[in-house]
Amino acid sequence: MSYELIATLMFSSMMLMLLTGQRVFGAIGFIAVVAALLLWGDRGGFDIGFSAAMKLMKWYPLLTLPMFIFMGYVLSESKIADDLYKMFHVWMGGLRGGLAIGTIGLMVLISAMNGLSVAGMAIGATIALPELLKRGYDKRMVTGVIQAGSSLGILVPPSVVLVLYAMIARQPVGQLWLAGVVPGLMMAAMFVIYIVVRCRINPVLGPALPAEERDIPRAEKLRLLRAGLLPLVIFAVMMVPFVKGWTSLVESSAIGAIAAFMAAVLKGRMTREVFENSVRNTLGITCMFMWIILAALAFGAVFDGLGAVKAIESVFTERLNLSPWVILILMQLSFILMGTFLDDTAMLVIVAPLYVPLVGALGFDLIWYGILYTITTQIAYMTPPFGYNLFLMRAMAPPEISLRDIYASITPFVLVMVGALTLVMVFPQLALWLPENVYGK
Repeated sequence: MSYELIATLMFSSMMLMLLTGQRVFGAIGFIAVVAALLLWGDRGGFDIGFSAAMKLMKWYPLLTLPMFIFMGYVLSESKIADDLYKMFHVWMGGLRGGLAIGTIGLMVLISAMNGLSVAGMAIGATIALPELLKRGYDKRMVTGVIQAGSSLGILVPPSVVLVLYAMIARQPVGQLWLAGVVPGLMMAAMFVIYIVVRCRINPVLGPALPAEERDIPRAEKLRLLRAGLLPLVIFAVMMVPFVKGWTSLVESSAIGAIAAFMAAVLKGRMTREVFENSVRNTLGITCMFMWIILAALAFGAVFDGLGAVKAIESVFTERLNLSPWVILILMQLSFILMGTFLDDTAMLVIVAPLYVPLVGALGFDLIWYGILYTITTQIAYMTPPFGYNLFLMRAMAPPEISLRDIYASITPFVLVMVGALTLVMVFPQLALWLPENVYGK
């Protein structure tokens, strides 16, 4: 049996298992182990799974995963994130669309605290959405703002998904995080420009707050500013020593977790319930990611043993005679297709054993490609009819916001993200400039 046929059977079997509703790590790991047993017998098959587990246990940067997740949940559960929105409400409410702009700022800071797009969506839908609707903002505008803003969660450091990509692609996590900074801030700025232009053309979409709501004492405004900037201070305390080379990645993640915990304690918000919820959620998400990484490593080991990547590379470059850029664009389109029914981690785990080595063989930078992957998967999340984020938004939104409203709200923001993706593809230095300067490459 040819390598191409074996690879096709593995992928089709895995997709079939996913369609039955099996957990992602279970489907991928099962196919990997069964394929290994059939190809190399008992000894070889079991060795692949065991070596994947040992590789996972020995990967030191993985310790950052529970630290960052815990930091994000502490700041969220202790309501420190609420202070951010109060700050934006007071300081930016006087502008047309000011609260929507503040919501984008909130999402950027939430991303810097948590690294998960789902966390940004949950906080935006529970804190920002009711306030925006109450103050007369267009419902389609605000649902689009929250979905688009939450997309920054896997791009702005510390991105948990980029930790997963680093493990699978064997790339430095620190460089991937720094590579996401400029594209993430650029995308946030593009969202803000769109909101400003739309609200200037049609002020009804985002009316300014009445003067009486903004007329509060300067001392109170400064107090809210200090409270709202606390998460930014925590992020700086964590990241500056790492960028300067004073601490390792794992040490910086521990500093961030301790700083968030101490901030909640000093503000009198670290209750038993907050601590238990933070620890429980951290444990659940960390275990989920570790099982997914383990399954991905086992699946990738089978592919490496087969030499399937080289065979598929020859199909694209020699038999079909496609250029590297055409192959890359086809990869991005396949992510958008898969995003209609899979989340970002599942997409990465399914195609990483094939795509990552192929991207390297075609001569592209794997750090740069990691950023392309994150942007593309977030576009896929929000592409109708079955985008993952669309249904998540519908589950969290009030009854007056229909699925049709959600579909209509996201279209302009998807176009903005496609523009950002195109810029990063055409100008790779947007992603590579910062890591090259910091690491002296």
